[in-house]
Amino acid sequence: MKFTEYDDQNVFAKILRGEIPCTKVHETEHCLSFQDINPQAKVHVLVIPKGAYISWADFSANASPAEQADYVAAIGDTARALGVDETGYRVLANHGHDSHQEVPHLHTHILAGQPLGPMLEGGDLPPGVEYVRK
Repeated sequence: MKFTEYDDQNVFAKILRGEIPCTKVHETEHCLSFQDINPQAKVHVLVIPKGAYISWADFSANASPAEQADYVAAIGDTARALGVDETGYRVLANHGHDSHQEVPHLHTHILAGQPLGPMLEGGDLPPGVEYVRK
């Protein structure tokens, strides 16, 4: 699926307007962080900009410097609020069809709370790390 225009009826736009509830973790002037409703790890939180940006490409080209700085800071602040900054976490953002982006609103996943395994199927683990794919 290729997203070329922002769809203001996407689930994240509805969350931002208060039409769909969320479990908020952190909020700033330009960003909102909340629990993912379909967690893929023990800790799975989404960070979204409040502006109407489809992807990283759209955001990096069109967001103001203040929005960009706030978004990056919000990811770190959210990780600290979750208490995963010491044990580690993965930051993931999908862009476009090949990455399986499902919602046409920029969103970054923070995954943590357990060993997460390799980034891709068949990837190598760091030395000394054990992981069993379910």
